Amino acid sequence: MFRSNQHIYAQVIDDLNSVTIASASTLDKDLTLESTGNTEAAIKVGELVAKRAVEKGVNEVVFDRGGYLYHGRVKALADAAREAGLQF
Repeated sequence: MFRSNQHIYAQVIDDLNSVTIASASTLDKDLTLESTGNTEAAIKVGELVAKRAVEKGVNEVVFDRGGYLYHGRVKALADAAREAGLQF
């Protein structure tokens, strides 16, 4: 997970094989967003990355918040991913 002032990015990575399984960000063409730097955008990114991971058969992940506080957009992304089917 990475966040900037304007965007948020999330990836599901297999560390053992060094492979990215699923990814989503506010830059994805699949998302239609009014603003890319708010909690609503983080929720949609969380839902999308979870959907893509579950489609590839990944249900359990470890959430790496990348040093960011578990608050605001980070928490919104994590909660949305949980509700969409990821377990962590």
